[in-house]
Amino acid sequence: MKKFIFLLLSFVVFSCNAQKPSVNELEIKADLEYLASDELEGRDTGSQGIELAARYIENTFKTHNVKPFFETYRDSFNIKDMVGYNIVGTIEGQDPELKNEYVILGAHYDHIGFGKEINGDSIANGANDDASGTVAVLAWAKYFAWQNPKRSILFTLYSGEEKGLKGSTHLASRLKAMELDVYTMINIEMIGVPRDPNHALAYISGYDASNMAEQLNAYAQDTIIGFLPQAKELNLFKRSDNYPFYNAFKIPAHAISTFDFTNFEYYHHVDDEADKMDFTHMTRFVNDMIPALSGMINAQTKAIKLNTNE
Repeated sequence: MKKFIFLLLSFVVFSCNAQKPSVNELEIKADLEYLASDELEGRDTGSQGIELAARYIENTFKTHNVKPFFETYRDSFNIKDMVGYNIVGTIEGQDPELKNEYVILGAHYDHIGFGKEINGDSIANGANDDASGTVAVLAWAKYFAWQNPKRSILFTLYSGEEKGLKGSTHLASRLKAMELDVYTMINIEMIGVPRDPNHALAYISGYDASNMAEQLNAYAQDTIIGFLPQAKELNLFKRSDNYPFYNAFKIPAHAISTFDFTNFEYYHHVDDEADKMDFTHMTRFVNDMIPALSGMINAQTKAIKLNTNE
């Protein structure tokens, strides 16, 4: 019943405004509180909890007329005897030529399941990691469903990230075999808490690998994406679901995050819960990124390019 109410609320809010200029905080909070709830038991790949999360994502896509990219929303893969599912929705571009080019927006919706018990709690809910990123992708799917984007968009939610980027690696290989024309890929990783206000709202991994940060800021007409000095030494570019797409397609493919290792102490911890999230910050991030994403999706030319010296 709770899940139905969340979806109904979301549908009503979007139906009341056909222009859909922004995403509201109630939707962000409702989606995250369900995905990071104890009912989902930490969303470990192969678990009943992640199955519930997959159904929630599928229902959200259906409600907002985001179509399955494949025959169904599910892109299945195996990890030994375990079956995992990526969830893949799409909005077809409206430009006769540009619709054949794809922008991929993604996040991983799995987590580690259970962790070290603290005060009787052993469920690692993964609110920041990465229910927060999943919620951002869902919010943009809802938003762009009301627009007429020029390029086609894939909204991709991965499982198996916590087991070694298994889901994103599988999907990237499958899309490459289809010879899909992918322009860019953005992976949203842990955006549940704000950075120090003296820094940019978010940072991008592999900053020097392309001009994506510069171009997104230009489209947004604001410096929303910055540089994290520790990103290179921590090898963040290769540690999240953007990397398989970079590896397969040799395109600008980056992770964007607001978790900078100083502002959240509950990484892979049972206290990574919804009540630790800053929903006002998350809503600001989602909305501030809309003009940046819209600029990238609708630009007549491919201004975002790999840096040849990287």
